[in-house]
Amino acid sequence: QVQLVESGGGLVQAGGSLRLSCAASGSIFSTNVMGWFRQAPGKQRELVATESSGGSTNYDTSVKGRFTISRDNAKNTVYLQMNGLKPEDTAVYYCNINARLVGRPWYDYWGQGTQVTVSS
Repeated sequence: QVQLVESGGGLVQAGGSLRLSCAASGSIFSTNVMGWFRQAPGKQRELVATESSGGSTNYDTSVKGRFTISRDNAKNTVYLQMNGLKPEDTAVYYCNINARLVGRPWYDYWGQGTQVTVSS
């Protein structure tokens, strides 16, 4: 099986920065898209950013220019550098990795979520 372990969340003042990490462990044969989603209280989970195995990135318009997604394929790890944080960025952030185990089909794996709270 695959386990995704997230770290880096916390409480920060508006304008501050945080860096989230998500490391996947297990018998991973290959990875495809890696990404970050977030869910604020009372709202649906929404996409924040994704990066393909080829390095193409995609960002929600609300974070473009402030957040940067990156990945280390050798470590099966995806990062989210968040600068210029705003109170509206407050949410639980989830990583998502599309991966394939040996002899198994592609599957979306999710992290357990990490809380990011931005105070005004």
